[in-house]
Amino acid sequence: MSAAMRQGFYFLHQKNCVTDFLANTKANTSVNWSYMALSVVGLVALYLVFGHGASLLCNLIEFDYPAYVSIKAIESPNKEDDTQWLTYWAVFGVFSIAKFFSDLFLLWFPFYYVLKCSFLLWCMAPSPVNGVDLLYKRIICLFFLKHESQVDKAVNDVKDKAKETADAIFKEAKKAAVNLLGEKKKST
Repeated sequence: MSAAMRQGFYFLHQKNCVTDFLANTKANTSVNWSYMALSVVGLVALYLVFGHGASLLCNLIEFDYPAYVSIKAIESPNKEDDTQWLTYWAVFGVFSIAKFFSDLFLLWFPFYYVLKCSFLLWCMAPSPVNGVDLLYKRIICLFFLKHESQVDKAVNDVKDKAKETADAIFKEAKKAAVNLLGEKKKST
C-alpha cells in the first residue's frame, strides 16, 4: 500500500470500533482485513449498480455522515475540522445545483450511483488532497472571488424582494382577518 493510501486510511491503523471489528473477524476467520474491506467495497458497488435502494444509500453517504461529523466538528474545540466541513457543505451546495439540472440525464447511465458515491467519498476523504479542497480552492473560490460583487447584489435583491413579498402577504392576511372578524360581528 502506498504512503498516500496509508495516510488516507489512517483510521484503519488506530484503535477504534472498525479496527476492533476487523481484528475480531480476522481472528475468527483468518482472513486478512484488507480482503474483508475490499469485499465490503465490492458488495456496496454491486448494490449501487443493481440494488433498488441505491439512491437511499447515496443520500446516506451524501447527507447523514457529513451532518454527523459536522455536528461533532461544531462541538469540538478544534476549528480546523469546522473549516473542513464548512468547505464540504459549500462544495456540496454547488454540486447539488449542478445535480438538479443533470440528474434527469445522468440517471440513465448504468453506473451513475457508483460514480456519484465515489465522487462524494472522494470529497470527504480524510486526506490532504481530497476532492473538497481541490474543487473549492481551484474552482469555486476563484469563481466566487471573481464574481463576489455581482453575487452579493443578486442576494441582496432577492432578499429585498422576499421581504417586500412577505410584508405584502402579511398585510393582506391582516386585512382578510379584520374583514372576516368584521363580517362575523355583523352576522351576530
